[in-house]
Amino acid sequence: MSDNEGRSKAPSEQPPEDLKRERDLFIQQFFRKGAQLTEEVLKENERLRDRLSELENENGKLRAHLASDTAMRDLVRKIEALEGEKNALLQRSVAMEAVSDRYTSRHQEVESELASLANLYVATSQLHSSTNVRHVLRNIKELLAQLLGAARFGVYIASDDKKELVAVATEGQSFADIATLPVDDGPIGRAFSTGKLYYDAENDVSKGTVERPAAVVPLLIDGQPIGVIAIFGTLSQKTAFDDQDGELFRLLGAQAALALVSARLFTDAGRKVPGVQAFLDLED
Repeated sequence: MSDNEGRSKAPSEQPPEDLKRERDLFIQQFFRKGAQLTEEVLKENERLRDRLSELENENGKLRAHLASDTAMRDLVRKIEALEGEKNALLQRSVAMEAVSDRYTSRHQEVESELASLANLYVATSQLHSSTNVRHVLRNIKELLAQLLGAARFGVYIASDDKKELVAVATEGQSFADIATLPVDDGPIGRAFSTGKLYYDAENDVSKGTVERPAAVVPLLIDGQPIGVIAIFGTLSQKTAFDDQDGELFRLLGAQAALALVSARLFTDAGRKVPGVQAFLDLED
């Protein structure tokens, strides 16, 4: 084969134009698809990265939520424990308050009893501290005013015929209106006749009157009435009598009569103490 023939065949070794275009088209499509695939892979990779980030965030939230739930459960348990302690303390406090109330109530009762005893002691001492009738009457008036809050009252002794009550001491009331009182009329007469203490437990005792006295105390010797103490009204701040007042009324009923009669007899005896023989004669 000659050189001319060889050179003439060289151009025929190149692909035809159609094949070339097909090849180029294939190459273009290959690279375009590769680029698309690469882009899709990159997008998918980006999407996976985003999803991974979301999952990490969700995981973090779940962890935080779990930690929060644990803390919440711990907090709830602590609150429950504190509630239990609070309830226990409240029960102890209620029990202690009950004990305190009992002690306070008892303390008040003791104080009231001591005050009553002190008043009774003072009243007895005052009544028997003098052998002078005027002084005894003055002491009775002071006791009525200071311990019982009496503002208007009279001390009465029965007449010899026992038909009238004659005032031997008065305070705060017109003497002419209360100088003598009948023994058979109203609360005063009934208290004398029966020998029973009377005091108003329903009305304001500061507004008592002669017809409706606040209290009437029979003066008794050996259970027999010799007179009365009539309290017509008390001070404005003294509107009612209590149990302590009742005890004082009873003491006055027994001791005031003895003090008055003893003082009168001692005065009649020339204020002389009887000799020893007078006491020895009592044994017969």
